[in-house]
Amino acid sequence: MAQKPLWEQSDDVPLAHRIRPRTLDEVLGQEHLFSQESVLRKAIENDQLFSAIFYGPPGCGKTTVGGIIKEKTHHPFVHFSAARSTMSQLKPILEEAAKRFALSKQSTVIFVDEIHRFNRLQQDVLLPYIESGEIVFVGATTENPSFEINPALLSRCKIFTFQELSKQAIAKIFIKGKEALDPDQEFTVEEEALNVLVDWSSGDARTILNYAEVLFYGMRKAGITVLSHATIEQFLQKSTAKYRKHGDEHFDLISAFIKSMRGSDPDAVVYYLTRMLESGEDPLYVARRIVRFASEDIGLADPQAMGVAVSCFQAVHFIGLPECTTSLAQAAVYMAIAPKSNRIYLAYDSAKKEVARNPDLPVPFRLRNAVTPFMKESGYGKDYHYPHDSESGFVLEPYLPESLQEQRFYVPSFIGKEKKIREYLETIWKRVYPK
Repeated sequence: MAQKPLWEQSDDVPLAHRIRPRTLDEVLGQEHLFSQESVLRKAIENDQLFSAIFYGPPGCGKTTVGGIIKEKTHHPFVHFSAARSTMSQLKPILEEAAKRFALSKQSTVIFVDEIHRFNRLQQDVLLPYIESGEIVFVGATTENPSFEINPALLSRCKIFTFQELSKQAIAKIFIKGKEALDPDQEFTVEEEALNVLVDWSSGDARTILNYAEVLFYGMRKAGITVLSHATIEQFLQKSTAKYRKHGDEHFDLISAFIKSMRGSDPDAVVYYLTRMLESGEDPLYVARRIVRFASEDIGLADPQAMGVAVSCFQAVHFIGLPECTTSLAQAAVYMAIAPKSNRIYLAYDSAKKEVARNPDLPVPFRLRNAVTPFMKESGYGKDYHYPHDSESGFVLEPYLPESLQEQRFYVPSFIGKEKKIREYLETIWKRVYPK
C-alpha cells in the first residue's frame, strides 16, 4: 500500500514539527557546535548538562536541539515559552524543581524559548535555582544576549551561537519536507523555483517548510505536478521577478533606490522600494540602507533624519511584513525630501586618512585625565578650561594635536541646518571655512 502524504496523516501538526531532527547528526548547518569532539555534543550525549544560552536567528535549530536534549536526558525536562507564558506561570515550575531536588538531588532541565521576552528583573528569578543546582537552565534567543540577558544570568551560562542556515542546508530541508509530503514523488521541482524559495527563506528552516506545505497542498488540489515560478506566484501570491535575473536585479534596484533618495525624487523612491519588497527583498536590509543613507547623504543638514531612519529600522524589526511596508515608505520619502549633505561622510573620511598618515600624534596634556597624583604632577589636565564655567559655554582654545590645529575635517555646507551650524562655528571660532 502506498504511503499517505503527511497532510493526510495529520492536519494539525506543522510540517516543521513533524520532520524535526531527532538526533544531533540530523541537525543541519551547525557543524561548529556538534562535531564529534565538541563540548555541547558531549554534554548532551553524556547527559552532563550545564546552564547555557542558545543564540541565533529564527529557524536555525535552537528549539530543535532543546527537543533533542529532552529525548536524551534522564533529568526531568520542562519546555517553557516566554512568548506564550508569563513569569507567574514559570514560578510554580521552579518551585516544583526545588522540591524535587530536595528529595532526590536531581536537577530539572528547564528550556526557556525566547528568554529575551522576560525583562531583566524577571530573569533574576532564575538565579537562585541555577546557583543551588535545582535547575539546569537552557535559554534560546534571537536577540544579542549581551543586550537582552541579565549580566548575572549571563555569567552563569555558556553561550552557544547558532549560525544562519546556509542555502545548501535550506535546500536540503526543503527536499526532506517534499519527501514527507510527496512520498510517491508525484511532483517535480524546477531548480530556479527552488532557488527562489531558498532565497525567500533567509536561512529560516520553518519558513521553507511552510512554503513547502502551502505549495504542495495547493498543487495537489489543483492537479499541478511541476513546481515552477508560476506555481509559486499562484499559491504564495508573491512575485518571483527579482530572481529571474539570478540576483542582478537585487543590486540594480537597491542602487536605483539609493540614487533616487539622493536625487530627491520621492516618486522614484516609492516605486523602487515597492519593487524590492514585492519581489521578496528583506525589509531589514532596506531599513539598514536607509539608516546608512541618513548619515552619509543627509547628515547634519537635517539632524532628524537619523532618528527617522533608526525608528524605521525598529518598526520593521518589531512588526515585520506586511505591516512594515508603510514605515519603510515613510522613512524613504523623508530621506528623499530632506536637504542633502555628505559633509559628515567627508569629515570622517578625511580624519581616517590623517590617522593613517600619523596614527600616534600625542594627545595635548591639557586634555588628558589625571587619574593619579603622579599624572597630575606630570601636567595631565593642567590649564584645561571647563567650557561650562564660561557664560557663553565656550572657551576659545585648541583641542587637536599641535600639528593639526589648522586642519579642518568637518566643513559644514550651506544647506539646511548645516548653514546655521557653519555660521555658529565661524562666529565662536573666529574662522572662515572653505566652501
